[in-house]
Amino acid sequence: MSIVTTQDGTRIFYKDWGSGQPVVFSHGWPLSSDSWDEQLFFLASQGYRAIAHDRRGHGRSSQPWHGNDMDTYADDLAAVMNALDLKNAVLVGFSTGGGEVARYIARHGTKRVAKAVLVGAVTPLMLKTPSNPGGLPIEVFDGIRAGVLADRSQFFKDLTTPFFGANREGAKKVSQGARDAFWYSGMQVGLKAAYDCVQAFSATDQTEDLKKIDVPTLIVHGDDDQIVPIGAAAQQAAKLVKGSTLKVYPGAPHGLTVTHREQFNADLLAFLRS
Repeated sequence: MSIVTTQDGTRIFYKDWGSGQPVVFSHGWPLSSDSWDEQLFFLASQGYRAIAHDRRGHGRSSQPWHGNDMDTYADDLAAVMNALDLKNAVLVGFSTGGGEVARYIARHGTKRVAKAVLVGAVTPLMLKTPSNPGGLPIEVFDGIRAGVLADRSQFFKDLTTPFFGANREGAKKVSQGARDAFWYSGMQVGLKAAYDCVQAFSATDQTEDLKKIDVPTLIVHGDDDQIVPIGAAAQQAAKLVKGSTLKVYPGAPHGLTVTHREQFNADLLAFLRS
């Protein structure tokens, strides 16, 4: 397997397909790089070098007890970028991966980065606070943690319903296979990483991170996202990332890279070529 070893000894698995300008993908919770396979295949077929890694604790990467936080996720991404000596790269982050991309730029700058794409991203802050009244209450995230600890297999099966918008009348139908793939990825996550990552994606304030993004940035979000509601996420992020472009998908759920794959792939390719 293709592996990068970080400073604390964590082994990060990655895929590296095709050749050309590198496009580096960061996945959401509780998924793995497999969730990007259709985009990796599509872009590698279009003359790009498509790369995606499994976040620590997820997929085929190591499952350390420590480091399940946004700073370390960003540093692990940097370890992959540095090991492969990537230059002029486009960073694409979905959900938690969007936070990872923003924190990477804040901590490591854009000397290796040409553009960024935030898809259904958790930025700037999901948790409701006095300064972020549009966020979700702490009880939502406590419920996620409780569900993961009590019966994560059933919890991940149930989560596919709002994730793909399957509870919305008239929504684009997603196959049982796609829902099973989500569950399968979730079951590869170490329990500690699955639990800790909830804190990372919900309570990490990335307002200042977004202000530091100084490359062309595309922000994509569904306006019926039941996991990361657009009001406290993309609509706020677009105000913080200077010169960014916000593209809203009407009726799209959180899992729009699956339900609206052709539209997203076309928009991503157009942004890469712009």
